Amino acid sequence: MLHKKYFLATLIAGMVFILSACGTPAPAITVEGQWGRPSPMVATAGAFYMTIHNNGAESDKLVSVQSKACGTAELHESYKKADGVMGMRPVAGGFIEIPAGGATELKVGGLHIMCINKLEDFVSGVKIPVTLKFEKFGDISLEVEISEQ
Repeated sequence: MLHKKYFLATLIAGMVFILSACGTPAPAITVEGQWGRPSPMVATAGAFYMTIHNNGAESDKLVSVQSKACGTAELHESYKKADGVMGMRPVAGGFIEIPAGGATELKVGGLHIMCINKLEDFVSGVKIPVTLKFEKFGDISLEVEISEQ
């Protein structure tokens, strides 16, 4: 009887090990290619760009951003004004949608993060800590490298 109990315990332990070795699923939200343009301290604003992937089965929303390098960070979009000149404004609804199984690109001339009332010089090579806040996923802290792209 002891031999059967030992065998069963070993079998269960082995199954637990195998299942745990399969790995954990990839996070639902991932970010890649984050960067920002250089801008001297005399410029009061800067911008951050990146691609946000949603590997989950439900859409999510980027609802806010924080950075110690910014007095305020806002979610913005570029648009063409009636006179044909490009402008920028906060995104409608105050969030950026990240579709389930898809990606949203924050890029020059489109959606982006505005760093308003900069508290640091944005010099090439500097890495700015940023926290992205999602409605469902929670927070992602990352560094945005300032570079000439």
